[in-house]
Amino acid sequence: MSREEQRRTIRQQRESLIEELETLYRQAFERLSALDLGEGSVARLTQLLLRSRDGAITPLQQEIEAPLITSPATPAAPPAPEAD
Repeated sequence: MSREEQRRTIRQQRESLIEELETLYRQAFERLSALDLGEGSVARLTQLLLRSRDGAITPLQQEIEAPLITSPATPAAPPAPEAD
């Protein structure tokens, strides 16, 4: 498998994992809203879920959006001749 194919596969896996996590958290929020709890309890659990979701998904998204650092650098142009 070429390096580019590996990158594409890893990116697809990250995107797939993000989708699965989004579904999992959406289901958790739906279950939470269906419970007969007081507003304070729901608010605390909602905050915990939001922080958990952010901690799980943000690093995956950042990695997808990060520029490729491993690409070869372009050679620098030679210095311009000094004017007399």
